[in-house]
Amino acid sequence: MNTKNRTFVLLLVLVLGMVLSGCAGTLQAQSVTPEPPAAAIPGSVTVVGQGTAYGQPDRATVVVGVETFAPTVSEATAQNQESLEGVMAALEEAGIPAGDIQTTNYSLYAEQIYGDRGAEGIAGYRVSNQVNVTIRDISQVGDVLEAVTEAGANAIYGINFSVADLAALEEEARAAAMADAAARAQSLADLGGVELGSIRVISEVIGQPGMPLLGVGGAYAVAESAAAPGISPGQLSYQVQVQVTYGLN
Repeated sequence: MNTKNRTFVLLLVLVLGMVLSGCAGTLQAQSVTPEPPAAAIPGSVTVVGQGTAYGQPDRATVVVGVETFAPTVSEATAQNQESLEGVMAALEEAGIPAGDIQTTNYSLYAEQIYGDRGAEGIAGYRVSNQVNVTIRDISQVGDVLEAVTEAGANAIYGINFSVADLAALEEEARAAAMADAAARAQSLADLGGVELGSIRVISEVIGQPGMPLLGVGGAYAVAESAAAPGISPGQLSYQVQVQVTYGLN
């Protein structure tokens, strides 16, 4: 190799060495440079608040039944229809509009005679007709029940009391639930030695008002000369639960 070529190769080696040295320095600088710290995420606390509001019932629903038994289908259905018409007339006279009366059950079945060898024949046919009656004046409940029993109803299946407009009770219970949640969250923050921040998330669960019943589950036969029953609607409770997440400062 002549002198000119040796000189060129030497220059090329020197240039490549400088380039590689610069790259290594750059890579080394990038590897040791620390990342900036991530922003701190504030903590939070989640609590469940409960609120209850109480209201006086202003509406009642009652299931009134007529049951008849006869040797033949035609007799059983005819007797049942006659009694039911008397009940409907009594409801109309009591001021209950037709729109507040709804048939909820109608059944007809044969009652078997059983012996040592099983079914031996048909004793007769039983017809049951039940209507759901809405009474919008609580003071009328006792009088309405007396009227329908005198007119032919021989079973009362229960009374449900309710509040027609739940908006006010719902609002009162919701406010109480939020206040309860705030108190719980503040107590936890104080115990943890931190400062309670603003609300981050709210979710709500709405409960149902209580429904007092007349009697304990099941139908009640009514005597032919039943007196007007004493009805106590009591109070209904309306419950709301809220789950609230607060930030912590």
